[in-house]
Amino acid sequence: MSDVITGIVPSAPRRMFGTGMLYGLGVVLLYVAVTNPPSPALALFLIGMGGLSIFGGYKMWQATGFMIELTEDELRLSDGRLICKTEDIHKIDRSFFAFKPSNGFLVTTKVSYPATWSPGLLWRFGKRIGIGGVTPASEGKVMADTLAAMVATRDGNVPGL
Repeated sequence: MSDVITGIVPSAPRRMFGTGMLYGLGVVLLYVAVTNPPSPALALFLIGMGGLSIFGGYKMWQATGFMIELTEDELRLSDGRLICKTEDIHKIDRSFFAFKPSNGFLVTTKVSYPATWSPGLLWRFGKRIGIGGVTPASEGKVMADTLAAMVATRDGNVPGL
């Protein structure tokens, strides 16, 4: 395994707040469905959405238990799951209007990867990967700048060379 150049560790307070909000929403929806159902159809909808919200909170808690690591060869999770290979990265976008997670950045790759979603940490659909969510903005900026420098060096687009 390659040495880790930089990493993003999900912020513990944001992680607790995000999962707590999802759990809280689920409990409120279930409470409304049980105590004061407007109609049977709406009660079923509220129960379904409440259960889905609680399940989402559970999945977020699991997903944000890992660190995103950047090595010379790959972007991966701390448990070894591959996010993408650095040789496949086409560009990094941290702009204001980019469709990216909060405190994060968007990676566009040259090849498609299988879709995946780790709530609060990353999503990947085709050639686009969103990194961020409950992560600190400072660590996301460092990783995005490091990745951009690696891509520029690889492609020979480094100013002054």
